[in-house]
Parts: sequence; C-alpha cells; structure tokens
Amino acid sequence: MRFFGRTSRRFGLETAKQPFCRMLFATSLALTLGGCLLSDKPEPGLDIPARYDGSSANPKIAEAALPTLDWWRGFRSRELTDIVEQAREANLDIAAAIARIVQADAQSRIVGAALLPAIDLNGNASRSQASKTTGLGNGQPFVDNNGFRVSNTLNATLSASYEIDFWGKNRAALRSFEQTAVASRFDRDVVTLSTIATAANSYFQVLAAQDRLRAARNNLAAAERVLGLIRQRLNAGTASDLEVSQQESLVATQRAAIPPLEQTVAQFRNALAVLMARVPEHVSIRGGSLNAVAVPRVTPGLPSSLLAQRPDIREAEAQLAAANANVENARAQLLPSVTLTGAGGYQSSVFKLLMRPESVIFNAAAGLTQPIFEGGRLLGNVDLQKGRQDELLQNYRKAVISGFADVETALSAIRTTTQREQLQRAVVSASQRAFDISEQRLREGTIDLITVLQTQQSLFTAQDSLVQARLARLQAVVSLYQALGGGWGPKPETIEAPDAR
Repeated sequence: MRFFGRTSRRFGLETAKQPFCRMLFATSLALTLGGCLLSDKPEPGLDIPARYDGSSANPKIAEAALPTLDWWRGFRSRELTDIVEQAREANLDIAAAIARIVQADAQSRIVGAALLPAIDLNGNASRSQASKTTGLGNGQPFVDNNGFRVSNTLNATLSASYEIDFWGKNRAALRSFEQTAVASRFDRDVVTLSTIATAANSYFQVLAAQDRLRAARNNLAAAERVLGLIRQRLNAGTASDLEVSQQESLVATQRAAIPPLEQTVAQFRNALAVLMARVPEHVSIRGGSLNAVAVPRVTPGLPSSLLAQRPDIREAEAQLAAANANVENARAQLLPSVTLTGAGGYQSSVFKLLMRPESVIFNAAAGLTQPIFEGGRLLGNVDLQKGRQDELLQNYRKAVISGFADVETALSAIRTTTQREQLQRAVVSASQRAFDISEQRLREGTIDLITVLQTQQSLFTAQDSLVQARLARLQAVVSLYQALGGGWGPKPETIEAPDAR
C-alpha cells in the first residue's frame, strides 16, 4: 500500500507536469515563430550620387566652406540678423511645433506605461442593514437572532496587474510613439528653417521694392527734367504739342509705377511683423538697398551628408521607423497575451481589527488570451499598418530624391542669376550712357524726341530688371541654404591615439 501510494503521488506529479511542459514548449515555439513573424523592415533602396553636378569635382573643395549654423549672418546685414533672431524666438508657427513636441512626448509616456505594472490602492467602507419587514408567515416581521443589527464592512487592498510582453507588442508601440516624438522634433526644425528662409526672402523683397522705388523716383525726376526741356523747345518753336504729350505720357507712366512699389514695401514689412509675432504698428523696418547686402559663397558638400542635414528627410525617416514599429505591434496582436493579476489587503467588520493578521485577504491569478476569431479586425490592422509603412517608405524616398533635386536646382539658379546680374549691370551702364548723351543733345537741339523716349524707356527698364536680377540671386542663395537643411555643425575633433610605446 505504501508503495502504491508513492506510485500514485509520483504519477499525479508527472500528470500535473505534462500540461505545464506542453505550455512551455508551445510558448517557446510561439516565441520563435513570433520573432520570425515580426522581423520585416523594408529597404529604401536609395541611389546616392557621389557629387552634385553644379558643385566642385574635388570633395575637399566641396566641404571647404560648408554653411554655418547661423548662416544668415553671411549676408552681412545687421537688420536681417535681428529680424531672423526675433523670428526664431517669437514665431508662432515654431511655438506651435514645440507644443506638438510636448504632446508627442506625453503620448510616448502614456503608451510606455503598458510596459510597467499597474498598481492601485483601494479602500472602501460600507454599512448595511437588512429589511425589518421581510419575514415569514401571517405578515409578521422576521426577526433574526441579531436583532436587526447593522453590518459594517471595511476593506483596504492593494491590487496590481501586469501584461507580460512576450512578443514585444507594447515595446513596439512605445518605439512607434518615440519615433513619432523624434519626427515632431524634426518637424520643428523644418518649420524653423522655413521661417528663417521666409524672413530673409521677405526682407530682401523689402530692399528690392525700396531699390525699385528709388529708381522709379529718379526716373520720374529725369522724365520731368526732359519734359521741361521739351516745353522750352515748344516755347522756342522747335517742338510740337505731340512731342510734349508723348513726354507727358511717359512722366505719368513713371508716376503711376510708384504707388504699387510703396504697397509692396508695406506688404512685406507686415509679413515680417507676422513672422516676428508682432503687430505691424510696433515693427520698424529701416531697409536700405540690395547692393549693401553681401552675397555669401556657399558650397553644398557631399550628397551623402544631405541625409543627415535636411530635417524633412530626417522627419520622413523617423516616420518610417514609427511605421515599422506599428507593423510589429499589429502582428504581435495576433499572438497570445499573458496577464498577471493580484490583490492583497485587509478586510474586517470592525475598524480596530482591520489591520490584524487574521483580517488579511489576497488573491492571485494568471490569464492567457489567444485571439481566435475577431472578424478580420486584427488581420485588417496588419494590412493597414503595412500599407501605411509602404506609403511612408515612398515618402522617405521622395524626400531624399527631392532633397538632391532642390540642391541641384539652387546651384543652377545661383549660377544663372549671377550671370544675369553681371550682364544686366552692363545693360544699365550702357543705357545710362545713352540717356546722358541723348539728354545732352536734347539740350543742344541736335536729336529727335523719339530717340530720347527710347533711351529713357530702355534705362528705366534696365534699372528695374537689375534690381530684380539682384533679388533673384539673393533668393537663390537662400534657397540653397534651405535645400541643404540650414547650417552645419562643426565637425568633432579627432583625437589621435597615444603612442603604444
């Protein structure tokens, strides 16, 4: 009997171990399959050129003068520097982008809470009494031995629950929101770079409008001076009313060109006020001339460095990483989840006995949930996240290719606008000489009015085109800075290893 009893206990122990071993084997197999199921990250397949077509062929020369972090100082304009600094500090779009960073960080903390156990402290007190009119027979009330005593219940428990993250579902969700938070930071950089570029371009527009306005007023004065000479000739009988009317028409045309230019100055001044988050009445833009603005020489560096410099590319990369984590999370939802719960505390009907050892209560449980039929919800979520992943992959590839194209376009624009400005200066110089000669001969009476009108109009048009060519060149430089992702931080100093001897 003793032997039989030992055998029975041994048999019962082995029988109890079998489900546990099976469960352990199934868990190990599921872990292996889960690891294979979750590892799927697409490759962007980028084609990165060795150099830009519009840059120097020597890589050392290409990296010789990379843009600094405060690249706007290269234009050597104190007012522009002040405007940019104020816009960086007070711009409302940048402030909104910073608020989105705070939201993304908070969302990451919310999602990351699933990796930690949830612990709650519960306390309650209840007081109850049974009905005094509930009884048995002949309508007489039922009276118990306690004489309708009121019952009290006091509870103080500490409960905890925790989901074991076997398949990395919660870790993948946290990783997704962390990458979203990283993307929000690069989004702030995109907004900041766009704000700085817009401020610089708007300031240059103010200067260009002032230059054009100054040229228009000078041309108006010159046209009125010529009109006075023609009227003198009319009084002398050497000119006709037709010639006077033609010059008066030119004077009126020059006078009509002034109000739109004044409106342009006011428009871009107000735009700068908005960028600095100030009302236009409290903003004073002195302005000046585009000729007083230096044109910095910008080298783009190597295309491979652009991937780490442009914030929009980094933002697209972070969004793609978040999508990869979402795919892992969606696939992990197909696998079983294990949850541990437990609670412990004290319960008593008398307060003074609540904290005694005999009032201790507790419970512990472990649960496993395996989705069987969800109506296609989980599989649909997997397909949804995979589609979103592919979309963001294409967006990332487009951002990289667009970055290279933006740099090439800006380099080409700088080259062509520089040539255009040089040629246009020659045109203005020749037109000015022609106008001076024609005005002098008009005083001498040895030139016809048609020639004078032609030289005037040619000079006015050439001067206006020169201002626009100068503006286009400066804006092309700003576009190159923006295409490169702004300024480049200093390279870390390399420390030579000490001599092994």
